[in-house]
Order: sequence, then C-alpha cells, then structure tokens
Amino acid sequence: MKVYELHPHEGFASLVRAERPSPPVGPTDVRVRVRATSLNFRDLVVAKNAHERAADARANVPLSDGAGEVVEVGSRVERWKRGDRVAASFFPTWVSGELDDRHHAAALGGSVDGMLAEEVVLDQSAWVRVPEGWSYEQAATLPCAGVTAWNALFEAARVRPGDTVLVQGTGGVSVFALQLAKAAGARVIATSSSEKKREVARRLGADHVLDYTADPEWGAAAKRWTGGRGVDVVVEVGGPGTFDQSSTALRYGGTMSLLGVLTGTKGAVDTHRVFHRHLRVAGVYVGSVSMFEDLVRALEASKVAPVVDRTFGFDDARAAYEHLASASHVGKVVVTL
Repeated sequence: MKVYELHPHEGFASLVRAERPSPPVGPTDVRVRVRATSLNFRDLVVAKNAHERAADARANVPLSDGAGEVVEVGSRVERWKRGDRVAASFFPTWVSGELDDRHHAAALGGSVDGMLAEEVVLDQSAWVRVPEGWSYEQAATLPCAGVTAWNALFEAARVRPGDTVLVQGTGGVSVFALQLAKAAGARVIATSSSEKKREVARRLGADHVLDYTADPEWGAAAKRWTGGRGVDVVVEVGGPGTFDQSSTALRYGGTMSLLGVLTGTKGAVDTHRVFHRHLRVAGVYVGSVSMFEDLVRALEASKVAPVVDRTFGFDDARAAYEHLASASHVGKVVVTL
C-alpha cells in the first residue's frame, strides 16, 4: 500500500512517499481503505520536528485524521461490516472516561502510525460511523478539530442557549466551535486580523467580529459587547499570547477551554484575574470515542456541515502542509487518497 512516512529531514521534506505491506488484521481489528485525511496544526509541528528523530528510528506515518470504508473485519468483530463508512478516533484506545498515559501514548500520527496511508488497521472500538450523507472529505475533518470543539463547548464547558462564546480565528477548531455554538443557541464573537476571514465568520453565523490587530485590547471589547457582563466560554487556541485577553473577556465564573499553542507553550500570564473572578481554565486535548459519537449525533440533528478550505491529492500532500502552514485557510485542509 502507498503511505507517507516522516523521515529525519528539515521542514516538510520530512514527508517521504513509501510503500509498505498491508497490515495484518487480528480477531477484533478492522481494516479500512482510507479515502480522505485532514491536517491539523499538530501535524505541522510533528513534521517539522521529524529532523530531530534518530536516523535509525522507525519512520512513522503522519496525520491523526482520516475516514474511509471498511474492507475487512476480524473474526470477533461485531460492530462493523464490510462497506461501513467510518472515521478513526484521534485516541483509538480512549473509549470513555478520563484520558491517561496509555491513551495519550496511542494518539495517531505522533509516535504511533497515523492515517496518511491507503489502509489502516485498528481495533473495532477505535472507529466511529461518519454522519449520514457526508462525503469522506467532510468526515475526515472531524476526529481532531470537530471532537476538540465539541469537548471545548459541551464537555469542558456547558454551553446553553443564550450563552456567549468567543472563538479565536477561523482555523478548523474555531470554525467548528462557531458552528456548534450557534446550533446550540449561543451567541458567538469571532476574532481575526483578516477582513476576508471576518466576513466568512459572519456568513457562518458570528454575531460580532473583532480585529485583534486593530484592537489589541479585544478582550475588553468583547466584554463591552456583552454589556459588561463578559462571555461565558472562550475557546482558547492561542496559548500564552492570548490568554490574558481571553480572561479579560470572560464573565465571573466563566470557562476558558484551553486547547491551542499557536503563540507557544510558555509565557507570562495574569493569574490574578483567574482566581479573582472565579474563572475556570479547562485543558482540552481532543476527546474520547464516546465524545466523537456524541458529536456525530449532534451534527446529524443540527445539519451543521464542515468548512473545507481546500482539497489536495495524495501526490500533493506536501503542498497541503505548506497551505496549512501559510495560515491563509478558513476551516480544514484535506488530502484525498
């Protein structure tokens, strides 16, 4: 089968096409012919750090997100049959409950082979049916960005009709969060430095948009828009560089779902506001299989559809990485197989 592997080269030259034998299928395994994959910011980081791998280290297959059709099942598989349309969970062993070291170590596309391959074999519990009527390209956007947005809004937080949610930018998680929050009856504030992207956010239902470059104090501006109360939930994708503005925007007792590192992982933040205003900072790292299944049901009920910015063929996978790295996208970048 055709695959991409990550080799110890600089930049996206680390992505190398290769061929491998099809993986074997155990009694509880399911083999899926992958039809589409999608990229996340994490995939850029993993590829760019591949040059640090030892020259004799095993070359892993990248990407956590992918969808396809079941082509073979093990002798003890009961959940799936040939022809079923499924997507893989980001954490294939995290079915429910709390994340732990074992589940963390099994995340696809990191230290474990991912989805940028013609065939992938995982245990039957790792697969989730795709929403009815969705294309494989659409379904491939869900395992990381979709599940993360769901977790940020409805697991780490409890968004209710009438709440106000602030999302940062128009990347995959933020767009899903905007759409899901609107479907739940919330008001949404979106930030972006690009008027083109702010207009897309408006079309997707954003009630208010802010230019964070024109107004560096956008947290206070968001709070003013709520009449001084503050927003209920912030989907924080920036990290330390945006943390203080997010905490400024939040109401007393509000929740910051902290899930991104676009401005890095370390930096000075104002902790006084967190305890002084009883804020809740919840770390969000994707989600479990059961969260993924809840998301699929919600998507089918709400008719929310993903925003696919651009689709690339398998031969152009490096170009897909470059496009995502340019930050010119809105929504998701997809690679088809």
